[in-house]
Amino acid sequence: MRMTDELGKYEPGQIEQKWYDYWESHGVFHDEPDDTKEAYSIVLPPPNVTGQLHMGHALDNTLQDILIRYKRMQGYNVLWLPGKDHAGIATQVKVERQIAEEGLTKYDLGREKFLERVWAWKEKYGDRIGKQIRRLGSSCDWSRERFTMDDVCARAVREVFVSLYEKGLIYQGNRITNWCPRCQTALSDIEVDHKDEQGHLWYFNYPLADGSGYIQVATTRPETIPGDTAIAVNPDDERYASLVGKMAILPVNGREIPIVADDYVDPAYGTGCVKITPAHDPNDFEVGLRHNLPVILIMNTDGTLNKEAGKYEGMTRDEARKAIIKDLDDKGLLVKVEEQVHAVGHCSRCKTTVEPMTTKQWFVKMKPLAGPALEAVKSGKTKFVPERFTNTYVQWLENIHDWCISRQLWWGHRIPVWYCDDCGAVSASRTDLTECPHCHSKNIHQDPDVLDTWFSSALWPFSTMGWPEQTPVLKRWYPTSTLVTGYDIIFFWVARMMFMSMEFMHEVPFRHVFIHGLVRDSQGRKMSKSLGNGIDPLEVIDKYGADALRFTLVTGNTPGNDMRFYYEKVEGNRNFANKLWNATKFTIMNLDDYEESFVPDTADLTLADRWILDRLNRTIEDVSRNLDKFELGAAADNIYNFAWNYFCDWYIELAKNRLYGPHNKDRQVTQYVLVHTLTRMLALLHPFMPFITEHLWQHLPHTGDNLARSSWPVQEKEYDFAVEEEQMERIMDAIKAIRNMRAGSNVAPNRMCHVQIAFTRDDLVSAVTEHKEYFEKLAHVEEIKVLDKNSAKPENAVASVVTGMEVYMELKGLVDVEKERARVLKAQEALNKDIKRSSGKLNNQGFLAKAPAAVVEKEKAKLAEMEKQMKSLNERLEFLAKL
Repeated sequence: MRMTDELGKYEPGQIEQKWYDYWESHGVFHDEPDDTKEAYSIVLPPPNVTGQLHMGHALDNTLQDILIRYKRMQGYNVLWLPGKDHAGIATQVKVERQIAEEGLTKYDLGREKFLERVWAWKEKYGDRIGKQIRRLGSSCDWSRERFTMDDVCARAVREVFVSLYEKGLIYQGNRITNWCPRCQTALSDIEVDHKDEQGHLWYFNYPLADGSGYIQVATTRPETIPGDTAIAVNPDDERYASLVGKMAILPVNGREIPIVADDYVDPAYGTGCVKITPAHDPNDFEVGLRHNLPVILIMNTDGTLNKEAGKYEGMTRDEARKAIIKDLDDKGLLVKVEEQVHAVGHCSRCKTTVEPMTTKQWFVKMKPLAGPALEAVKSGKTKFVPERFTNTYVQWLENIHDWCISRQLWWGHRIPVWYCDDCGAVSASRTDLTECPHCHSKNIHQDPDVLDTWFSSALWPFSTMGWPEQTPVLKRWYPTSTLVTGYDIIFFWVARMMFMSMEFMHEVPFRHVFIHGLVRDSQGRKMSKSLGNGIDPLEVIDKYGADALRFTLVTGNTPGNDMRFYYEKVEGNRNFANKLWNATKFTIMNLDDYEESFVPDTADLTLADRWILDRLNRTIEDVSRNLDKFELGAAADNIYNFAWNYFCDWYIELAKNRLYGPHNKDRQVTQYVLVHTLTRMLALLHPFMPFITEHLWQHLPHTGDNLARSSWPVQEKEYDFAVEEEQMERIMDAIKAIRNMRAGSNVAPNRMCHVQIAFTRDDLVSAVTEHKEYFEKLAHVEEIKVLDKNSAKPENAVASVVTGMEVYMELKGLVDVEKERARVLKAQEALNKDIKRSSGKLNNQGFLAKAPAAVVEKEKAKLAEMEKQMKSLNERLEFLAKL
């Protein structure tokens, strides 16, 4: 069946929404668990509810959708499970800014009312990203959509937390964390942006307690000196060997601190002596643990200094820095100051400078969890594509630290721990507690903190499928088949899903991790707000269509590598879509007498028919093989080359004469080959360009309700014509050579030419002579003469050698000699002026003395190229003289 309405002009905006609505309303993206089929599943990396679709999302979704549509058409039992992430700190900051416009803070509202506002914000804006993902054509099963804070996921989060707590793998302790004074919370590493800033390195003398002199330290953070609890030197640094074990005096308050030896110290940095402030530096914290140093926290959570800072209490970090530098300078202890560029951490949400601080937090012990996650990849149960990213994953897990999972926020999964105000018991519970399980007191309160967003995201592959319940969905589609994600979150998300899945599912969460790179601008720069070079994919879709954007994102894309975004490519792919449209329109216009039951005998197929059918078989093989290898860019190139270069540019042109004749068998055969090839070509293209392919397929003769659920094309052995395919390729080489000779000789497009061919392969003689109409149609050849092996080569002809043939195009009577001679002389005149100018420059000693060497070399190369052109024009004149 096919649609009967005519194809008008290609307008992507008119067809894309129509077909997405059709697919969704007809349940095309939904599968029920079916054990008779092979399972294939992907869980969508959940975008934030704060989200606006960006090019990273567009690439990520396009790659996943290609794999999903491919597997669906192959007959797999498919699940692509979508969802969204509550994005703790990112969402809370958005709502705090919103209520600040009303002159309110979250404290004015209180926790309960504030969370009501966040949920309202989520309902208003949370669905936006889903609508945007639909516009890309992503064929997710929206009936199974999940949210990291919905009841199903929340239950899984509770179960995991309490289970880890009961196993002793979750604990509470004072540890160094990234702290945002503005957001008033600990941050994960991924929530910190490091930027190089111009700063200083201050050198200070700390007096030795025995009065024997000073030890000189260098620091970029004088404001933390009140929290110093030691000075460290490298144990191999002979300069300071005699000082190890001695005490130094902290110059801001007179407190004595030890001088210790530790391998952490780089002898070449500063003076080789480093002040150790365990409460305010992660490396110093580790040194402090090794040497049992006290941890003195000198800052409040808002970034001001506290009472431990003595006279500097109440100052901001900047104020304290200036005051301490002045005080030590006044005491003669400031030695020197050097300019230095160093990386400074900023909160990714509010841009405040992050303060490393020891705070009481909840942590997950990582060593016991990391082992099985490492083994899963090393044993090949989960494979990275490309394989090189295995090293990134392994190195991080082998050097992993305990994970700080608590955040001082209100939006998120609240930590399921209750404290008893009477007996002091700490209780983790899968359900909300109303009394202490130990003493039954009603005076209990829940921990006010929430879990790191990545905690719930780490459970995504199985929490979304209903775990801890053994649901039919979980049994059918876990473990998932493929995770598609960027290389920038291998540590933060991929590794966490791996160790949580190994701990709770005792199985890997996915078989393959398909890593893609970033989408950069045309200059290779990362897209960012600060550079103003971000490109809104929705604007690109509005202008060019989703199919053109998708095809742009996948062509030239190789696993793991960044790609550059060019509008010219999008425009080119919009033209490609238009080419498909016109090819289908041409086909439909010639199907008025089409008989769907007609199948030609092999003997009825022409050389061109056999060639395109064999080419189709090869393309099916190439596209399928590359998709199986995750070489999606190569697969896109395979089908693009077939569609544009072979089907549209060659076969359709050769089909025209056969279609324009009377209703006969030749017309029938041509109609069959056109429909057979075009419908399968559209099917191969469907995962890449789903909208236009569905629309065009629906207008062609077909079986089934829609292309999205039709069968993936397979090779048909009866259409393997390797010999004929190769012969046709040689004919095409000859036609291309004639076209090039015509262009090079400035032959008018409508002038017919005469060709003589000397064959070096006997099998090509009949192939060419029996298909002279191909030459006539595609190269305006009026006559082909076969040259014997002993024949003299024709004079007054241009020649071209291709595989198996020497092709000569006669020029007499074809070229207007006087007109061409005048053109060449005019070109020589202009070129002579340029050569004279360039030669003058290179003979000018002043130019040679003053110009940079690169400029001189460029001028020499320019002159050499012009002289080469002049030689070519002279040869052209000599040739014209013989005609």
